[in-house]
Amino acid sequence: MARSKRPTPRTHVAPTGELRDGFKFRSGRLALDLPASLAARLKAEPKDLLETPHDLGRWLVAAGLAAKDPKPTAEELRQARELREALYRLAVARLRNEDLDSRDRALVNRWAAEPPPAPQLGPEGLTWTSGGVRSLLAAVARDGVELLGGPLAERIHHCEGEGCALLFVDISRSGQRRWCSMSGCGNKAKVEEFRRRQREDGH
Repeated sequence: MARSKRPTPRTHVAPTGELRDGFKFRSGRLALDLPASLAARLKAEPKDLLETPHDLGRWLVAAGLAAKDPKPTAEELRQARELREALYRLAVARLRNEDLDSRDRALVNRWAAEPPPAPQLGPEGLTWTSGGVRSLLAAVARDGVELLGGPLAERIHHCEGEGCALLFVDISRSGQRRWCSMSGCGNKAKVEEFRRRQREDGH
């Protein structure tokens, strides 16, 4: 009699890639990927990619923090935006060797003190339990505390791409990374440099 096969254990596989569901994940750290959800922040009319609570739910899934939309509320959306901007200002202060704003530090620390998601061993493999959206934002805040308060804070850089406001952590051996993405801003810069040389050679 043939033995029935047991179902293959399944785990939640975190999304990968620089572009996920319309969001950019190029920094190498969640604490800098969340600020990237305000697109074109250096321009006159930046675009907030977290326009609705559903957008925040999509970002949390794309970030690998949730397997499905945790259904954020409007208040949680407001809080996520507030955390996002505090993290951005603190990261910019770090890379400029400026003092960290006490209010921004207090806000991030409050979020970092919230209970984070907990790994659990379920019947089908790894699962995560959480207290909802607040615990997921706590995970982002904790990443920010560890990044901004640790040695990698000195490796935070601003993308040199024209008009790009993204921050990233340079973990290259040389420490000379210039762009948030070689396939994105890096490629655009190389194309522009090539065209510039062509124009110069044409004169």
